[in-house]
Amino acid sequence: MNRRKIITLLGGAATWPIAAHAQQAIPAVPLIYEAIPSEATPFIAAFQRGLAEVGFAEGQNVAVEYHNAGSHYEHLPALVAEFVNRPTAVIVGNTPVALAAKKATSTIPIVFLTGTDPVKLGLVASFNRPGGNVTGVSFLSAATETKRLGLLRELLPKATVIAALADPNFLTTAGQLKDLQDASRTVGQEIQVVEAGTDSQLDSGFATLAQLRSDAVIVVAAPFFTSRRERLVALADHYRIPAMYSWREFPAAGGLMSYGTSLTDAFRQAGVYSGRILKGAKPADLPVLVPTKFELVINMKTAKALGIEVPNAIQLLADEVIE
Repeated sequence: MNRRKIITLLGGAATWPIAAHAQQAIPAVPLIYEAIPSEATPFIAAFQRGLAEVGFAEGQNVAVEYHNAGSHYEHLPALVAEFVNRPTAVIVGNTPVALAAKKATSTIPIVFLTGTDPVKLGLVASFNRPGGNVTGVSFLSAATETKRLGLLRELLPKATVIAALADPNFLTTAGQLKDLQDASRTVGQEIQVVEAGTDSQLDSGFATLAQLRSDAVIVVAAPFFTSRRERLVALADHYRIPAMYSWREFPAAGGLMSYGTSLTDAFRQAGVYSGRILKGAKPADLPVLVPTKFELVINMKTAKALGIEVPNAIQLLADEVIE
């Protein structure tokens, strides 16, 4: 077998250290996402499980290429063009990747993972009948900000200053912030927005949260934050700021609490859809998948370290309690 050439972008993007070994006849499936290697592993494994569910094993009958686009969205068109200009069976990626791929090709199938409405983004014509060459998984993280705010206020009823940490570089951030601010106005809760879109801004952002005397922070869903979750958890711990996150991977890494869909399951579903397309299904005929379950995860050890007594009502609601 020959080692398939792995693309490395200029400007900081890098390839995850998993090379695709494949013969020319094996279909190529690039998976492009923002994550550093050690933190991408569970998502890679989930994608592979999805492929396996429909009969595909990496290196045997499919060549999966993993690419870390970082936060360098300006480089995505060049990366996508590399795949469009050579034999590629399916392109898989998050919202910016899917948008760039759709602009580049109307023939190569595209499977997206997005936390917002793909119809509003123009990725598909409708959820049930996507049309064209694009379908995927919408895990609707943007629609859960209201619930996150409510849970955080229930956990910390005396909190007066609640902040939102947001990545200004991610294209769905504005919509998520609007949902959060709309929800905050209905309950009379002011939200202080602090932006952080780079590693250095994470440090300065948490310093700003401390200066604002934030009683708590809601970390708005963004791939950059997911790829830096251990750093975010460490900063929240350092400044002793209770934080609400979007995915269970954060409390699993030591964060306080999360509410949202399962990100790993979204990758698994993307793997299933990629496999079905490899078997001949057309994206236009595959309805956009949406979550049927939202999970609340609480890290009780972190709560205790912060001096927070978690109400029994919240513990009973939790899908997972990390001791």
